[in-house]
Amino acid sequence: MNDRTALVTGANKGIGKHIALLLAAEGFTVYVGSRDPERGRRAVEEIGAAARPVVLDVTDPGTVERAASRIDRLDVLVNNAGISPSLAPPTDTGAEEFRRTYETNVYGVVTVTNAFLPALRRSPHPRIVNVSSGTGSLTWSTHPNPQFTPGNGAGAAYRSSKAALNALTVLYAQTLAEDGFKVNALAPGLRATDLNPRAATGGDPAEAARGALHLALLPPDGPTGGFFSWDGTPVPW
Repeated sequence: MNDRTALVTGANKGIGKHIALLLAAEGFTVYVGSRDPERGRRAVEEIGAAARPVVLDVTDPGTVERAASRIDRLDVLVNNAGISPSLAPPTDTGAEEFRRTYETNVYGVVTVTNAFLPALRRSPHPRIVNVSSGTGSLTWSTHPNPQFTPGNGAGAAYRSSKAALNALTVLYAQTLAEDGFKVNALAPGLRATDLNPRAATGGDPAEAARGALHLALLPPDGPTGGFFSWDGTPVPW
């Protein structure tokens, strides 16, 4: 009997929904995290019988706590929910936009991860995948890379939040290593989602989801505390 369970935040659309679909196809019971109950319900219908809806707003600790109370054991947590309010450089970005972006992309990840740690600790092979961005790599932001043109400060709130998420990935991985956790970050590449106007021109979200699935299914000798592109190649911090 396969009783593996997974939770994907922001799973009612985009990359998150594709990740949920792939995990369901692997035999997981997948909890589809969504702020909007109706959108979550529709996504569950599309994913199939292995999916379960769960109302979860990563910026609302109450919904996170209620979701965590429903799940006794969790094998995979995918922190996918994220926002990108604008593509403005830091000189044109107010502090409020930074706060709002960090609330979802950084503080939300901490809230969800810590709430579900008890359930993850009940898994023999707990895995955490943080969906980050190649634009959060300081090395790629200043040097040629395979995902975007470096050398500009656009999207400052989003990109700096993902750099912070990358740091958290390392710190969680180091803290939880002795407990058998594998904690890694994914650079999904530019994908056709509604994240921001530029993302609408991107590639297939399903391609990025396959990279997340790989990190969710890592064997015991797999890496932890790493940053990987959707195709499995390492990304520099």
